[in-house]
Amino acid sequence: MSSAVERVTGRVLGVYRGWARDTSVAQMRQDWDEFFPPPSSDISVRPDVIGGVPVSWITAPGASDDRLFVYVHGGGFRIGSPRSHGDLIARLSEASGATGLAIDYRLAPEHLFPAAIDDVVAVLAALKTDIATVSVIADSAGGALLLSAVQILRERGAALPAALVLLSPWVDLQMRGKSYETCAATDRIHQRKMLVNLATSYLRETDPATPLASPIEADFTGFPPMLIHVGEGEVLLSDAETLAERARAAGVPVELATWPGMIHVFQQFPAELAEARVAIDTIAAFINAPPLQRIGVA
Repeated sequence: MSSAVERVTGRVLGVYRGWARDTSVAQMRQDWDEFFPPPSSDISVRPDVIGGVPVSWITAPGASDDRLFVYVHGGGFRIGSPRSHGDLIARLSEASGATGLAIDYRLAPEHLFPAAIDDVVAVLAALKTDIATVSVIADSAGGALLLSAVQILRERGAALPAALVLLSPWVDLQMRGKSYETCAATDRIHQRKMLVNLATSYLRETDPATPLASPIEADFTGFPPMLIHVGEGEVLLSDAETLAERARAAGVPVELATWPGMIHVFQQFPAELAEARVAIDTIAAFINAPPLQRIGVA
């Protein structure tokens, strides 16, 4: 692990270790939002409501209002917001030349499964822009929400997004992958026990094997092309690898990029990690690619 990654890891762990048993969820959310830098002053951030769900339009200078990508943030279904991910979305807007739309979906434990999924579906279904021209980016738990939302849209016979980008996706809430054990020593940020607690807080009585809870169990037939990024030392490595394998088996074009030495959703640290800046450019190139080129991904 590089010294830069070590520094970032230490800062993340500093936030986690500041939370005690009696720390409120509201305080955790505030701490996580404030941990990340806000978008720079030249970025346009405009709150809105789409489909009854709060959202934020985030546009870098020179980016087009006529081109759009949607972002579904992570945070273990409990924390995270357009504020925590605003800088990353702004950088993606700058790199892609498109406006980002961040969904501020309802969080657990106040709102249990499937409230967050319903919010993502509501926004995607209510977009005025043709969804078939829109790419959707999601990280961590947001990856589960996105894939579940696509399942619902497909079952409705609705149009699906042009492409999906999944960053360190957490898509098996049963947590059966071998990396939960083999990467336990290398992933200092997330451990299986922590993820079990988050999944329980979100699902309560829902069976984690249901495909809407753990979309690794989904039928991926007809899904849009996918780009998947994951750090090779993450406990979620198996989630990403199994997702890629099962989607490909269903005929979905998938590009899986495994990043040596990188931590969970490292793309959120572009000021410190050169790899994050490269990853952002890679994502922008993928969502900007002509459809026939994207369909041909390895």
